[in-house]
Order: sequence, then C-alpha cells, then structure tokens
Amino acid sequence: MSGAHESLFDTRCCIVGGGPAGIVLGLLLARAGVSVMVLEKHGDFLRDFRGDTVHPSTLELLRDIGLLDKFLALPHRREETLLASFADGLVTIGDFRGLQPFPFLALVPQWDFLDLLATESRRYPSHRLLMDTQATALLREDGRVVGVQAQGPHGPLTVRADLVVACDGRHSTLREAAGLKTRDFGAPMDVLWFRLPREAADLDNTFGIVARGSMMVVVNRDDYWQLGLLIPKGSGEARRRRPIAEFHAEVARIAPFLAGRMREIKSWNDVSLLTVTVDRLERWHQRGLLLIGDAAHAMSPIGGVGINLAIQDAIATANIVGPALRDGGPIGDGLLAKVQARRLLPTRIIQAVQVAAQRRVIDAILSPEGPPPRLPGLARSLLKFRWVRRIPARLFGLGVRRERLRLTATAVR
Repeated sequence: MSGAHESLFDTRCCIVGGGPAGIVLGLLLARAGVSVMVLEKHGDFLRDFRGDTVHPSTLELLRDIGLLDKFLALPHRREETLLASFADGLVTIGDFRGLQPFPFLALVPQWDFLDLLATESRRYPSHRLLMDTQATALLREDGRVVGVQAQGPHGPLTVRADLVVACDGRHSTLREAAGLKTRDFGAPMDVLWFRLPREAADLDNTFGIVARGSMMVVVNRDDYWQLGLLIPKGSGEARRRRPIAEFHAEVARIAPFLAGRMREIKSWNDVSLLTVTVDRLERWHQRGLLLIGDAAHAMSPIGGVGINLAIQDAIATANIVGPALRDGGPIGDGLLAKVQARRLLPTRIIQAVQVAAQRRVIDAILSPEGPPPRLPGLARSLLKFRWVRRIPARLFGLGVRRERLRLTATAVR
C-alpha cells in the first residue's frame, strides 16, 4: 500500500464483489499465496432473500478445503426431497438421496455462509477484504485493464492489479464499464419474497404450490417460511401500489394454511421484489479483466443454482489462472479465454433448461385462463420412479462439468 492518504493499493488480483463467487475466489487464491484484494460495496453481508441453497457441488468444495465441519455447525436445514402441490395433490419432483457423498440440499442464510468464508480468508496474510467499498470505474493503460477506481468509507481509492475479476452481480458496474455485449434470454416472471411464521402442524418440507394463474415457492427455514410468489414480468411495481390487503388475499387463495398469518405482512415494506433476468455475456473477458458468476451470466431462480454455478466459476478460475497469479507469470487474454471455454457449456445447459421451463411451464402457470393446474398423468406416472426424481436433483445439485479444486494451498504463517 502506498500513496497519499493511503488511497493507492497494489495487488496481484483485485476481485470486485463480495458475493459467493468473489469471496470463494478470494479465499482460494489466498490459500495459494496470491496477493488478492476483494472489494464489497456493502458494510456487511446482511441482505435478506438472497439465495440460501448450498448444493452438493459446493459441499464438496467445503470438504476439500477443510471447512465442511464449520459449515455444518452453522444453523442449517437439510432437504433430501423437493415437493410440488397441484390441484390433484402433492408429488415429489426432486430426490437428492441418491447423490453421494452429500445426499441433501443445505439451506443456510447466505450471510452466515459468507461470514464463514470471509473469516477463513483472514487467516491468510496475502488476503485483504475491503467492506463498504464500491468499484466505480475501470483503470486502463495501453488498452489493458490495470485496476479499478473505487469509493470507500474514507474517500476515493485506486487499486492497481495484474488481473481484475468482476463478481459484482447481474447489475455489474464493471460489465457496463467494459461495454461487453450481453445476450438476454428473457423471463416471464418476477418474484415477490416475504416470510411468515411456521407452525408445528405445517408440512415439514420445502415445496412449491401451483395454482391457477400463480405459483409460490415455500422454503422451510424451520421456524419460518421463506416464500416466493411468482408474478408476471414487470407487474411488481403496479402491485405494490395497490392495498396490501389484496396481497394478503392472493396469498391466502394460493395457500389457505397461511391465511391467518398474513397479518405479519403489515405493509409492502415486508415484501421484496426480485427482478428475474436470464442473460449471458458473449465474451467474458478483456485484457486484464475477467467476469464470472452473475456478472457473466445471470440465472433464473429455477433450481436455486445461481450461487453454486458462480462458485463453480470461482473454482475453475482458481484452477486455470491461479498458478500464473501465484508464480508471477503474465495473465494473457488466452488464459482468461480458457476460463470462459471451461464454464460456457455448463452455463449454456443450465440456462437452456431454465428457459425451457419458463416457456413451457411458468408461462402456462401464470396464465389466468383455464382450470386449476393438474400434473399431467404421464409426468405423475414417471415421477413414481426414484431414478426419474433423481434427474433434476443431479442436474441442479451437482451441475454439469462440476469443478474439483486443483490449486494447492501454501502453509499459513
């Protein structure tokens, strides 16, 4: 660190964004002895209604880096099956019990997960995490990205780096600054997130409710329900201008067992709007700059796979770019292209599945026409077989071309 007022920093790798991709990549690089700085624009990780599903592929990473026991010591819930409720009854649509060595999905508040990783990162002297620090622009020299300009709690600062990795989400500041082209696949829905108390007689599972013109995701968080009401794309703000009593009535129609609890939702301040986006950059990199996670490919909430796909990106980045960062070698554009080449296929496949589900299932569900939806007879018959129920669990739980960490750690002094 140098410069007047301690506003100039030098590091081998600057990671922008302290979500799952950024925090994991920072940890993996620091374990290998790479000088790394992570910039997170918020002062803490406490954001409600972020994705909290930790899939078996991520549990494998936690095991490999020695954090599994600490992770499982966090308050969490294990889901072995996922259910869906139709007009003609309840059906199991996903079964994780055949996956090894982790036959379950873990539900953990994302802030606890990120705090665990950040705490582990602090053990490594080459790692630095700056909270409440927002990157505002890219720093370029001779057509190459050589760092970022940022605003911190004590004023402006400049971070010079051999590589900048943008992990700053679907509304990425650095993606916009780089002028990279995005392909938008569209989404027919947005989601209203809220929470209500659980009661002892409630179903002890995570499930979805399919009703006429509506669908609601009901996530079991033990002492409360985390609920996501799917609504037609772009209708959120108009709904929020209507009386909250109309929202109460809509939820009670879809899930009558929640009717008496809707008084907990006192105003629209108790409801968060998630704008769903499914898109992908055509090119994930420029000279000195790499984008991963939602900054490179925003995912639909279908399957709850966004966190885990972003973490897989981080592992691949550590494996491919980490050795050059550690050994002082050049970070050429060809090396960054290898990250995109490695992660493009799984991203394409998962997004294709999500877009197909949106067009063939969600579109039909959100249509107000017709009788209450029933599960087609053929689908109900097929879902009686466990191997069929394991297909979505394997696809979303383990992913396509899942990554195993190869970048070795150095001893912590």
